[in-house]
Amino acid sequence: MPSPSTSADAASTTAGHPGGTPASHLARTLASDLPAVPPGSAVHLQGWVHRRRALATVTFLVLRDRTGLAQVVLRSGVGQTTEVPPEETTVEVTGTVTANPQAPGGVEVTEPVITPLTDAAETPPVELWRPALTAALPTLLDNAAVAWRHPAQKARWEVAAASLRGFRATLDAAGFTEVCTPKLVGTATESGANVFAVDYFGRPAYLAQSPQFYKQQMVGVFERVYEVGPVFRAEPHDTVRHLAEYRSLDVELGFIRDHHDVLAVLREVIAGMAEAVRGSGAADRLGIEVPEVPDRIPVLHFADALELVGAPSDEPDLAPEHERALGEWALAEHGSDFVAVEGYPMAKRPFYTHPEPGSGPGVGSERWSNSFDLLFRGLELVTGGQRLHRYADYVAAIEARGEDPASYASYLAAFRHGMPPHGGFAIGLERWVARLVGATNVREVTPFPRDLHRLVP
Repeated sequence: MPSPSTSADAASTTAGHPGGTPASHLARTLASDLPAVPPGSAVHLQGWVHRRRALATVTFLVLRDRTGLAQVVLRSGVGQTTEVPPEETTVEVTGTVTANPQAPGGVEVTEPVITPLTDAAETPPVELWRPALTAALPTLLDNAAVAWRHPAQKARWEVAAASLRGFRATLDAAGFTEVCTPKLVGTATESGANVFAVDYFGRPAYLAQSPQFYKQQMVGVFERVYEVGPVFRAEPHDTVRHLAEYRSLDVELGFIRDHHDVLAVLREVIAGMAEAVRGSGAADRLGIEVPEVPDRIPVLHFADALELVGAPSDEPDLAPEHERALGEWALAEHGSDFVAVEGYPMAKRPFYTHPEPGSGPGVGSERWSNSFDLLFRGLELVTGGQRLHRYADYVAAIEARGEDPASYASYLAAFRHGMPPHGGFAIGLERWVARLVGATNVREVTPFPRDLHRLVP
């Protein structure tokens, strides 16, 4: 039956129904609910003119709302004088539900009265009624506000929205607390140069590269925390996998034994996100394969990963071709779309990273770290691991990097007052969605991307 009306969905109109029922007395029916309405019933639809097609004796109007498409039929010779406005004009339609097996959902709306809710729309820059968007990516990005109306494009963000629901629901059920941390900060989180500097009332500040410092401090309050928010990286990468601003899904938890406890939580989170996408309906509309997350994600040590891909043993990081090779290995050997690589070199990890015990002759000289990257279908998706939790270790780590611990005084205060062994991870939302839907560029799944060249729209 029609969904319950809301203040928006039951908005009054001045158009009358041909059967005599004023539109203002009809609750709005959404396109997805139309098949459940008994034939012969009066309905009131609102949405955009998705497609109009005039034949000799009949005109078809396909109306699009937030839930899908509905077919409206105007037949000549039956006193019908209503004209169909141009595509993308917002309209309301009152009419009669009529069974038609060839129509979407097996029903259509006949004897309609169509009332525009705005001036006639200009011709859109892309043809939204076609099954797929064929315009070049720059055209889609330049016209994002309209291009994202396309049902297939919109479904891509529905995958992202479902992923966020699954992320939050999984962590809420595991006793985590959602937090919100500042995006204007006084120091560079990663102690690097790739930050956006801003003038903060006459003194320097930066856009946050990560909520890392704050989520660690909040472990001292709630033990288990997470955040969904933007992060900013002033890295001059002009690649299909990098953005200057992206959504980071951050998690931090206390009282762990080592990074394997963190990886176990990550496994549950990824499984929850995948299940939410699977149940959203967007995956079916896009025809994508949602991965099954194995009970135990395959884990390789960084040194073994280098050997497996034939890279030199002194390589400091994995190159994209190495990640692709490891993804193929995980799928062939374990039937898994996921593989975790642990033990990255300490020299390539931030100062707060906990070293792998026994990987060096003494404190400060360890080679490997208790950190990991999670690869999804051959692409780095997640970085995580165990953090330092003792104040003295932080001082030593910061000084070993040639920096002054005093510049991190507010961050280090938490560790002077007792912090548990802890760790966490961060998932790049755009990369996750791009990999899920098979996009070759993260900009394809980002409504308004920010990168080396793009600051508008």
